[in-house]
Amino acid sequence: MNRVGIFGTSGMAREAGDIAWALGLEPLYVARDEAELRAWCFPAKVILEQDVDQYADIPFVIGIGENNIRRAVAERFKDSLSFSNLIHPSATFGCGQRDVLEQCKGAIVAAGARFTSGITVGDFCIFNQNTTIAHDCAVDSFVHVAPGANVSGSVHLKQGCWVGSGAVINQGSNTDKRVVGENTMVGAGAVVINDCEANAVYAGVPAKRIK
Repeated sequence: MNRVGIFGTSGMAREAGDIAWALGLEPLYVARDEAELRAWCFPAKVILEQDVDQYADIPFVIGIGENNIRRAVAERFKDSLSFSNLIHPSATFGCGQRDVLEQCKGAIVAAGARFTSGITVGDFCIFNQNTTIAHDCAVDSFVHVAPGANVSGSVHLKQGCWVGSGAVINQGSNTDKRVVGENTMVGAGAVVINDCEANAVYAGVPAKRIK
């Protein structure tokens, strides 16, 4: 069985491993340190990050939900490892959209995710279970869309932002996309009807800046 390396040992990494198994790939998990290695109690092989170069012949993804940590790992290994995508077989795509997604690297697309059409996607994004990314959205690198979130059409998710579980980002327009700013967090269940500033936290219905 072919292998895929997965940085991380937490729940997000194991969810990435579930996608790997669904694709007929054996996951090889990468622990940050000895403490993470000792805490591992699941039936799959795990290695230390310091030994990862011994497996440079296999592709990797970064199964770490925290955007800043995922970005740091990607930067650390950008010249020594190859990064691929993990896309669950149940994810669905509009015309030509799967091909667009395959042009990026490090994407994790979980079960039930739905992409329509005209969407651009950066590198190392996570689209968790049952997320919806609608037409003409732009998703920059290192974005995380949590389970059940609904990103309506003509939305720009800027680099490093987080859309919480069950959140709704209401639609923008062809000439004026709805924007969630860089490194901004949208809380679980929030409904965004206006643009969100960068480096902020939004919550509520309708969503308001709380930090």
